[in-house]
Formats: sequence, C-alpha cells, structure tokens
Amino acid sequence: MAKLVSPPPKFTKDEWTVSNLTKYHSAEAERSRSERLIAESQRLMNETEQTTRRTQRDVNKKLEQRIDDIDFWKSELDRKLEEITNENDTLLEYKTRLEKGIEACEEPLRIAQTCLANRQNRASIDLVHDDVERELLKEVETIQGVMELLMRTHEQAVEQIRLNRSAKFHLEKDLRDKLSALNIDDYCSTLTNNTPTIGYADTAVKIQANSVTPNDWRSFSDDNIAKADKQKNLSIQLRSLIDGVLVQTADDMQKQVDCTNLAFRKRVDETKLAKSKLEDHLGKVMDEVTSQEKNNANLRKAIADKEAPMQVAQTRLGNREQRPNVELCRDPAQYRLVSEVGEISENVQRLQELLYASEAELKGLRRNQLILEEDIEVKANSLHIDEVQCMQLREGININIKSF
Repeated sequence: MAKLVSPPPKFTKDEWTVSNLTKYHSAEAERSRSERLIAESQRLMNETEQTTRRTQRDVNKKLEQRIDDIDFWKSELDRKLEEITNENDTLLEYKTRLEKGIEACEEPLRIAQTCLANRQNRASIDLVHDDVERELLKEVETIQGVMELLMRTHEQAVEQIRLNRSAKFHLEKDLRDKLSALNIDDYCSTLTNNTPTIGYADTAVKIQANSVTPNDWRSFSDDNIAKADKQKNLSIQLRSLIDGVLVQTADDMQKQVDCTNLAFRKRVDETKLAKSKLEDHLGKVMDEVTSQEKNNANLRKAIADKEAPMQVAQTRLGNREQRPNVELCRDPAQYRLVSEVGEISENVQRLQELLYASEAELKGLRRNQLILEEDIEVKANSLHIDEVQCMQLREGININIKSF
C-alpha cells in the first residue's frame, strides 16, 4: 500500500529561482504589450474620432453646398415656371382674341352672301355682272381668306399652348423633385450623433445604379429651363404675329368693305340716273302717244270728211249720165268731175296710208311705253335691292377684329 502513494516531485532551489524569474519576465512582457496596445488604442480612438468628426464636418459642408445648389436651381426653376405660366396665360388671351376675331367675321360674311343672294333677284337687263357683284365676290373671298388665316393662326396658338404646358409640366415635375430632395437633404443636415431617430441602414450604403452625375443633374434642370425659355420666346413671337395678323386682316376687310360700299353708291347713282332718263323718255313717249292719237283721230275725220265730196261728185256724174242724145257731151265739167273723183280717191288713199302709218306708229309708241315702264320697274326693283335691302343691311358691318 505504501508504494501506491508517491510524493510530488521536488525541484531544486535554482529551478525555483529560474521559474520565478521566468514568470517575472513573462508578466513584464505581457504588461508592456498591454500598455502598448492601450496606447495604440487610445491613439487610434483619438485618430478615428478626429477623422469621424472631420468627415462629418465635410459631409455637413457637402450637404450645405448641395442644399445651396438645389435651392439655386429651385429658384431658377421657380422663376422660369412663373415666366412660362404668365406667358401661357397671355397666349390663352390671344387665343380668345383669335376666336372672337373668327366669330366677328361671320356676320360680315353672312351680310355679303345675303347681298349676293338678294342681287340675284334683279330682273331682266339689270341682272348684270357689275362692279358691285365683283366687289361682293372679292369681299366674300377676302373674309373667307381672313377666317382661314385666323383659324390657321388659332391652330398655331393651340399647338404653342400645348408646348408651353409641356414645358411647364417638366418644370413643375423638376421643382417637385427638387423640393423633395431639398427636404431630404435639409433633414439630413440636421441629424447629429445624438438624434434619437438615427439607425443603421446597411442596404443604403451604396451608389445606386440609376443615380446620375452632378453634371447630368445640372444639365437636366438646365435643359428644362432652356426648353421653357425657347417655348416662351416662340410664344412671344407668335403673339407678335397674332397682333400683326389681327391688324392686317381687319385693315384688309375694312378696305374691301369700303370698296364694296363705294361700288354700291356708284351703282345706285347710275341706276337712279338711268331711271330718271327712262322716266323722262317715258313722259315724252306718252306725250307723243297723245299727239299721235289726236293725229289718228284727225286722219280718220279727214277721211270721213272726203265721203261727202266724193258722194257729191259721183252723184253729179250719175245724174249727168242721164243727159239725152247729143247733150251727153264730154264737156270740161264732165272731165273735171271725173278728175275730182280721182283726186278725192287719191287723197283718201294717201290719208289711209298715213292713218295706217299713224296706227303703226301708235302701236310702236305704246309698245315702247310698255318697255320703258317695265324697265323703270326693273330699275326701281334694282334700286330697292341695292339701296334698301343691301346698303341698309351693310350698315351693320362692323370690322373690329383688331380691337379684341
């Protein structure tokens, strides 16, 4: 049993001394390493703290610069948006002016077409293609041309308004994005190490694949501003064109209306003069009819007055045929009686011929009287159409396009 329990090994004094020295050196070395690690850790902590603070200051500065950049472009976009909005509102007013101008052409066109239709009711020889008709046709053509020009200009205005709104839409969208980015960066600039809402967002620590470069970012807004500026300038040019078109078309229409009115006045004067001359001739013809009727009656009376002398002469000749024997003599009385009968017959024949001529002339005068009366009625009808129906109707023409 005694052999089972062995005593612990024993070391020499030197071994004991060496062991202690070894432990002393090991502890000293470990302590030195620990001290160096602590010093290095403190140095690194100080360095990282300074780096972190410096980086945060740099980030804050970059955020402030970014906010300034966004605010600058937001101001530019706001200014350009106000300009394009005001310009588009003004162009909308010009579009309304064009619409009123087109509407204002409808009444003069209706009046001109009505005048043309009314003048188709002129009768007989007065249904002539005169200066009035030519000017009315030119007036219709002018008004229709003006309406077509105004409608084309109206289409240009509508298209420009669409382009202005498109530019305005892109500016507004850019502004909304700028405002959103400004709010985000402004919020980010207020975050500090002590902000309670901060946290980790490992998935956000990256450069997004769909992000753009600062140059692209500036170019995007610059392009939107340039497009808006271009459309604003085009809109201003179009408004200037519209002003010119309204003034020019109003002047063209007024000039043509004045020419047509002048042609009407001249035609009315010509018709009145012609009617007056016809009435003068009608009066003379009627006087001549009266004279010819008297002449006709006198001729008939003259022919009737020859019946008694003829009867006397023939009765004498008849009685003288009853003379007996040698008394039936061809004496001068006999010859003169025969001559008298022939003379009366010849005179009656001549009077008959004049009576036939007088009756023919009377028919001609009455026919001419009828023609003159009909032509006077035609002229009166033409005067009523031109002076009453047309000229009074045309008093309602008011060319006020350029005043819109």
